[in-house]
Amino acid sequence: MIDGNIKPTEDDITKTVGEKSSLWLEIRKYVEENYDFTPELIYYGQKYGWTLRYRKSGKTLCSLFPEKDAFTILVVLGKKEVEKTFSIIDRLNPEARTLFENAEQKRDGRWLWIRVLINDDVESIKVLLNVKRKRTKLS
Repeated sequence: MIDGNIKPTEDDITKTVGEKSSLWLEIRKYVEENYDFTPELIYYGQKYGWTLRYRKSGKTLCSLFPEKDAFTILVVLGKKEVEKTFSIIDRLNPEARTLFENAEQKRDGRWLWIRVLINDDVESIKVLLNVKRKRTKLS
């Protein structure tokens, strides 16, 4: 997943995330059924390798980084979204809550790198995505 010359297939990615592939597919399905963002497979460089980024009109909803037997999702929350998240923080699982609370507030927001290992992580990500953008599709 870190060789920029070899673009991975969906099958390659599923094999890489291994036993967490059901969580990978659940997040993808949720995003694609609820948001009007286009998935694009891009190379982030040797440190991060390939990522599946959901983007529309120059705005990124989230990026999924496959890794061996797991994956990480990046959700960047802007200032207003950070304020909204504080009001629903009890809906996040303990890991996501801790990541959010400890994330440095940068000029462009808080960068939440969430390693997805269990279904509770997926549910917290859904909450964060709903804070970031209203769902645009009816599912």
